Amino acid sequence: MKSPDHQEQPKCVSLRVHGRVQGVGFRYFAVREAAKYGITGYVRNEPDGSVYIRAEGVPEALDKFIQRIQSGPAWGRVDRVDIQETPTVGYTDFTVKYQAG
Repeated sequence: MKSPDHQEQPKCVSLRVHGRVQGVGFRYFAVREAAKYGITGYVRNEPDGSVYIRAEGVPEALDKFIQRIQSGPAWGRVDRVDIQETPTVGYTDFTVKYQAG
């Protein structure tokens, strides 16, 4: 059992979300969910029609965030989420990134 003052180390994951996830407000859904769970990182649309998310947070909050992303917003459709653990970066907020060009 963990002591009450034990602070969990943050984890970082990259998520690639496939389905009807562009043009449906998915990035803003991700921003709202990140705020709810204290997740930092970013979200951006990809040229192939997927959405890419880099998310960092304590494992329990990250798991809840990922569950919400896998459900997606009511007006979108998530077919698949590819998840890969990545090194932590130390993001301070969660933002929408826009592709150049």
